[in-house]
Amino acid sequence: MTRLLPEERHISISRSRDLPTGDQVARLQHLLLLLPASPTEELWNQLPHGDVLAALTRRRPAKASMPLCTHLPGPGRTGVSVGFLKSGDPLPKLQCELRKLAAAALTESPDSIGIICLGFADSMTKMLQGDMVSAVMLHAFELPSRKSDPKPASRLRRLRVFSPAPGLDLNRVRAEVEGNNLARWLTALPPNKLDAAGYRAAVAQLAEREDWQMKFLGVSALRKKGAGAFLAVSQGNGSDDAGIIRLRYRPKKHSEKGTLALVGKGITFDTGGNNLKPFKGMLDMHEDMQGSAVALGTLLALSRIGYPHPVDCWLAVTENRIGAKAYKSRDIVIASNGVSIEVIHTDAEGRMVLADTLALACNEEPVCIVDYATLTGACVGALTSRYSGVFSNRESLYPLLVKCGAGVGERVWAFPMDADFDEAIESNVADVAQCSVDNDGDHILAARFLGRFVDTTIPWVHIDLAASHHKGGLGLVPTSVTGFGVRLTTSLLLDSALLENLTPDHDK
Repeated sequence: MTRLLPEERHISISRSRDLPTGDQVARLQHLLLLLPASPTEELWNQLPHGDVLAALTRRRPAKASMPLCTHLPGPGRTGVSVGFLKSGDPLPKLQCELRKLAAAALTESPDSIGIICLGFADSMTKMLQGDMVSAVMLHAFELPSRKSDPKPASRLRRLRVFSPAPGLDLNRVRAEVEGNNLARWLTALPPNKLDAAGYRAAVAQLAEREDWQMKFLGVSALRKKGAGAFLAVSQGNGSDDAGIIRLRYRPKKHSEKGTLALVGKGITFDTGGNNLKPFKGMLDMHEDMQGSAVALGTLLALSRIGYPHPVDCWLAVTENRIGAKAYKSRDIVIASNGVSIEVIHTDAEGRMVLADTLALACNEEPVCIVDYATLTGACVGALTSRYSGVFSNRESLYPLLVKCGAGVGERVWAFPMDADFDEAIESNVADVAQCSVDNDGDHILAARFLGRFVDTTIPWVHIDLAASHHKGGLGLVPTSVTGFGVRLTTSLLLDSALLENLTPDHDK
């Protein structure tokens, strides 16, 4: 039976103040060395068996792109992988190299790995050490599989960072990895396991384990709230198990800054509805809930970091099916905030379920809202799957979003939100059209549509997850399902202290 949640497998992460002795290295099953592209003799001399590694490096082809992999002499035969890195290289390239190093280190399934980073400035060392730990833990994590002959599970149990840089926060590194792993696991589950009922059950298990408060607004409750946009999508389902999940994280020490709201699109399978998708367009539509998985993974990371502000997490969970009751083009529905919507295309269901979810989140008066959604193909067309798109009702947040994304390897591009884009979604019979018939700039129009359901006094960030699936992995993540957004958000909240820095000027 496929588990709905990943197994909690603890990998201990420790730090040693100094570089290792030969005996310490011999007790490890693998050693990861991060060195400059042209290590000096002085650097080699600081390492156990540095003379052997230096000799192997000199015999290596000059343009070799893969890490140097060998075994150290001695009875332990400790495996070693050496990455030669250039400080001036852009972060995406460096992270790709670290991802290759992690794969090399785990090839022989060691139970213990040491990490040494030498020859870089403190800030670079801190980044490389943290990202190397992340890459190893991300690579050691196994996504769900029901193969009758599964590959052996990773044996990794211990990571040890030697001579850590000042300020290296390994607790945060672990929390971000665990949040990303949760997001990827849920996204990779097959749709006959993670349907709406299964998703609710999985979230209930998480809420109990993590001490979150949970409330489920089912079809009946949403009818009472007038959530016609969400219900239009869910009415085509074969059962009434769809709904909106609200989770509450409350730190022990309360903050005066108010509550952050995370909102995620959770379409557990998207057929396109009556505007049915073609085969290839529908094949991976079990991943259309990744926005909700990223919101959930971010909540997990913040909980385990001990984030000092309260957080609400809203997950809009349903399928988009076909059938006699499925919603249709030219239907008119009314959302919970009273806005009437003319349906144009039933495959634009994500913005429908988010409309009511955002409106309900606003009723709780959060200090800021961040939403995540695999919303539009137009955003992928604009950016490819290496970047995701960001939109906000506070233009002043754009530089912060771009900076945070670039700093952690989850790159984003900010798109315009000018009011005249609304001309494309005007309706003759309702307050707003769900989308444009022409589909030009649909990622921008979708963001403008969603803005109708957000209180203008509340700062809001919308992330269109174009980078949710990238063939072969992205940044430090080795799988095509990326879990993009967890590190971006933790950086936004912790490195840039988003909530602390929201000022009255943002509310204009």
